[in-house]
Amino acid sequence: MAPLSTLPEPDPGLGEYLYALVERLYPLCRSITGDGLRETLAIVSEYVPLAIREIPTGTRAFDWTVPKEWNVRDAYIKDSAGRRVVDFKQNNLHLVSYSVPVHKTLPLEEIKAHLHCLPEHPAWIPYRTAYYSEDWGFCLSHDAMQSLEPGTYEVLIDSRLEEGSLTYGEYLLPGRGKDEVILFAHTCHPSLGNDNLSGIALLVYLARHLTLGQRLRYSYRFILAPATIGSVVWLSQNSSGLHRIKHGLVASVVGDPGHLRYKRSRRGHAEIDRAALQALKDSGKKYEVLEFSPWGYDERQFCSPGINLPVGRLTRSPNGAYPEYHTSGDNLDFVRPEYLVDSLHIYTDVLRILENNCYFLNTSPQGEPQLGRRGLYRKTGGQQEIEEHQLALLWVLNLSDGKHSLLDIAERSGLSFKRLCRAAEDLLQCRLLTLAF
Repeated sequence: MAPLSTLPEPDPGLGEYLYALVERLYPLCRSITGDGLRETLAIVSEYVPLAIREIPTGTRAFDWTVPKEWNVRDAYIKDSAGRRVVDFKQNNLHLVSYSVPVHKTLPLEEIKAHLHCLPEHPAWIPYRTAYYSEDWGFCLSHDAMQSLEPGTYEVLIDSRLEEGSLTYGEYLLPGRGKDEVILFAHTCHPSLGNDNLSGIALLVYLARHLTLGQRLRYSYRFILAPATIGSVVWLSQNSSGLHRIKHGLVASVVGDPGHLRYKRSRRGHAEIDRAALQALKDSGKKYEVLEFSPWGYDERQFCSPGINLPVGRLTRSPNGAYPEYHTSGDNLDFVRPEYLVDSLHIYTDVLRILENNCYFLNTSPQGEPQLGRRGLYRKTGGQQEIEEHQLALLWVLNLSDGKHSLLDIAERSGLSFKRLCRAAEDLLQCRLLTLAF
């Protein structure tokens, strides 16, 4: 009898390692294409063996087309004294992503049509993009905007928008079977710590952690790609293998102090939805469940009606739900090691449930089998830990009729999945339980 899959608990000290990777990737100027994206994936490849894919400009992907590749060398606004009052090299959020090349001297009033700031957060720089419209712009704090004096300014954007490719990376960790769990993080944001980098770091260390597991039931495919266009391209490039995907999660904003939130897949009650909710319930911590909507991160591409994969999203504070979102406030001070490792624990718990959500058969179903002579009943009662384990044994035995999975039993009994998993292991070893299929 093959024992259940095992996944060890992540070391609490891993939080510092996750944070160090966020810190290392933070300075890079990423976008949906370009060298910053390649450099990010090259660094990740030092931790896990990514397969890097380059999809040429002009490639069709369902209703989308891979855009021109964008790279930038420098960008600034200089005042009449030659001082850089807005400087891309000081903070890459200063430049609107995908800005076309510009080199002009313009009056301030004309430049203001291309400037973005946040009056409600006057010290923060917003993050803005112009992916699919040939335009240009700069972002700056409202305080900096207010300090600009009337006059003429030199505007330089030394960028290239040309034929190239879209880059994504993936890593497949084989399990016992060909059925897959996909885990996706977007890689297209520049210096934003929580929205982007926290998800990348979590998946990198989750991939490394899964290699410590034994007898993995599923194969795990980690996908690191730019938001929207990246997941659409990946789906179109891999359409023949989508039938192997049984579960999936989208990871982002997992390093902030907010409580955990799970967004259901389009199917609403898929096994991944139930596993995530069980893991959150078992954690004993505050959490929230969000119903599916076609808005958010790349779960909406995996859950589009012509694809409809069972892919949910597990975050802390979701997109747009915290003031620092898409601003320079989402920095290295906002992301914390303790929240990164807490998120890693929950992801591990979800995958542990998927790995071990088996159907069993009680081999002695006429009445309760005698557990005492098999060493499964303790002689001394009254201890809560012992009593809960004995209750778990009885629940597993009672509902192991080939029609109830271990997750079904957890939901019905109110006991934690880990507790029931340990009970199932004991019963398998005593041959009172066998796998149904």
